[in-house]
Amino acid sequence: MSKGTKRTGTIIAAHGRHYLAEAEGQRLQCVTRGKKTNVAVGDIVDLTLTSPDQAVIDKIQERKTLLYRSDQYKSKLLAANVDQLFIVVATEPSFSDDLVSRALVAAEAAGIHVRLLLNKVDVTEMLEHARKRLQVYSSMGYEVLEVSATGQPEQTGATLAPLLQGHSSILIGQSGMGKSSLINILVPDADIATREISEALDTGKHTTTFTRLYHVGPDSSVIDSPGFQEFGLYHLSEGMLERAFRDFQPYLGGCRFYNCRHLSEPQCAVLEAVNEGKIAKMRHTLYGQLLHESSQTLY
Repeated sequence: MSKGTKRTGTIIAAHGRHYLAEAEGQRLQCVTRGKKTNVAVGDIVDLTLTSPDQAVIDKIQERKTLLYRSDQYKSKLLAANVDQLFIVVATEPSFSDDLVSRALVAAEAAGIHVRLLLNKVDVTEMLEHARKRLQVYSSMGYEVLEVSATGQPEQTGATLAPLLQGHSSILIGQSGMGKSSLINILVPDADIATREISEALDTGKHTTTFTRLYHVGPDSSVIDSPGFQEFGLYHLSEGMLERAFRDFQPYLGGCRFYNCRHLSEPQCAVLEAVNEGKIAKMRHTLYGQLLHESSQTLY
């Protein structure tokens, strides 16, 4: 392919302002025009070749979905065009309910189907405690799957592989939850592929701090993302937030005031549900926290 050739590709890895795209079976190192950094793994992009293996990104095609987190100053894009999110938690180390709930809210707001993966179920002394903590999510209708990437790799693969077929999926989770072990089961040559991508991105052979996409079937892919310890949702407005809490939905519209904020208003259907134990207190506390965050946005 010669310089100036136009191509359409899929972004399969991102590190800073450096991207790797797949176009017609070829991998191309890509940059954006100017200082734009609004490209996500999973994006379909229009490219112009600048050399046989390099290109510039001209345009991001319309996205079906976009999953991202944000703080007071900037956004961190996680993945584009995914339709399925797996939140990986484990029996140990302990997982954060705050992070799990924030990821659920982000997925609901983006219209992405969610499953929770409880990994390391072979650590039996902590299993019942972890199951009990996850009941708050299963009671809302979120599916919780139990796996053991190291203890039962074949069974784990048999459980997850069919769920990936025909979907664009992403795995996210805190560090230490065993996400890398799960990826290695789902993508047998993941280590080799990661080294190749790392070299192409010029980020060093052993880095694991970039997001990357793996193909797991003809119309199936899974995106692996670095572990995170925070998940800001400053980009969600007040109206988006209340609708993104699945456990609030049966009660929305039932409040005395049409513009109820569900914080301290009289005859609030959401607050009544909290008091009656139908909505977990920690979920309502998070809602209040996110409302406060959304009011602090500067960008």
